[in-house]
Amino acid sequence: MMKRLHLWLRELSLTQQLLSIIFLVVSIFSIFFLVFLSNNVNNFVHTELFKLLHSTQNNVYYYIDNNIPLEDLQDIKDTNVIHLIYNVKSDSYTVLGNHQIPNDVFNTVINTVNTYESQNQDYVYSNKDSSTLYSIIKVNDDYVLISLLSDSYRNEFKNALTNSIININVLVVSMLLVILTLWISSLIHPLNQIRNYIDKIKNEEDAVLKVDRKDEIGEVANALVQMQNEIKRQNQIKEEMVQNISHDLKTPISTIKSYSESIKDGVYPYGTLEKSVDVIIEHADRLEKKVYSLIVLNKMGYLLDNIEPGTNLYMPDVIDKAILSMQVIKKEINIERNVEDVYFHGEEEPWRIVIENLIDNAIRYAKSSIIISLKPGELMVTNDGPNISEERLSKLFRPYEKGTEGQFGLGLSIVYRVATTYGYHVSAENLTNGVNFRIYNNEQMAKEKIINEEIAEEAEIMKKVKKKKVKNID
Repeated sequence: MMKRLHLWLRELSLTQQLLSIIFLVVSIFSIFFLVFLSNNVNNFVHTELFKLLHSTQNNVYYYIDNNIPLEDLQDIKDTNVIHLIYNVKSDSYTVLGNHQIPNDVFNTVINTVNTYESQNQDYVYSNKDSSTLYSIIKVNDDYVLISLLSDSYRNEFKNALTNSIININVLVVSMLLVILTLWISSLIHPLNQIRNYIDKIKNEEDAVLKVDRKDEIGEVANALVQMQNEIKRQNQIKEEMVQNISHDLKTPISTIKSYSESIKDGVYPYGTLEKSVDVIIEHADRLEKKVYSLIVLNKMGYLLDNIEPGTNLYMPDVIDKAILSMQVIKKEINIERNVEDVYFHGEEEPWRIVIENLIDNAIRYAKSSIIISLKPGELMVTNDGPNISEERLSKLFRPYEKGTEGQFGLGLSIVYRVATTYGYHVSAENLTNGVNFRIYNNEQMAKEKIINEEIAEEAEIMKKVKKKKVKNID
């Protein structure tokens, strides 16, 4: 039932949902009013009317008990309340004021008085058409006072009370309806703006979105604008990257082709065959490196998407392989290894590419040394090269960002993609003498810290136990 209701509401607009909710609330309230409130109103009316009856009855009682003439008593002139005095000694009845009491009511009251025993008692007489409230009180040994409240007054009081309750509730519901309508309108308008904005973006039209709100809708609108700006920026960078990569690929290809044709014709561009072939090999290496980066970037998606949960890798072996393959690039750069026995989540191929890219980047800018540090939950590659500008630091790991030498390298974006997919963070920071690239996992570091503290605590306990044993031997 609830599932069907939920599915039905999902098909409605916000306005339709609002009207449905209001209709449901009004219906529930009406049922509640008819079933529960009706009895409560009757009880309340009886209580209040008996209070009124007792109030006027007490005034008459005071006059009679103190032998004060009743002619000037205003309460006897009230057409809604009828007072009847019963003379016990003469067994006679006197009706105060010019009031008429229906015969059936009068007979019922007389029968009640004849069986009346207590000091003060309230009664309700009902027939098919009406009901009458009356109260009997003993004034003294000679008189008994009976006060009756007419049925017309009871109905007037009940109707007035019921109408007041209904009017108040109608007013409250109307105010709620107005408030909810204004509120839902304030939601629908910005949502329509967002929908139109998305439609224009989908159709590749110029779109502007201005939603002046500080709530979740405003946050969504701002996020959409930021996303669109970022998409535009990425598309622009991609276009530039494609142009530059095309140029970067075209240059070595053209050089290789022209130099090969020259050698075929017996002309050596660099004087000798060996030097000319070395230049061709150098350009071929450049071309191979660029193509390899593009292949790796596309390959990462498959490698990362197919990793099994719980796969962990012994990182020192991966670091050793990466150092061995990269050290030949610049033999004059000293690579220092400061590595602990640590496992990282992931597979070998992506992590090896990450470390090779970090080392390759460090070799490109290092003056004399590179330090590779590995601790639980943390990998750092530090070089003693020049600092990076603050502007570039914030964009360093974005894909398609242009490097300091105008190249569109993909190495650091691959580092970022692999590390974040495996649940690690990546950062770069300037040091006093160099730059540090850091890959870390706070949760893994925190666990390792707790383990180390427990080991240290156990070692301290064992140390104390050994000292105690030595003392006992002595």
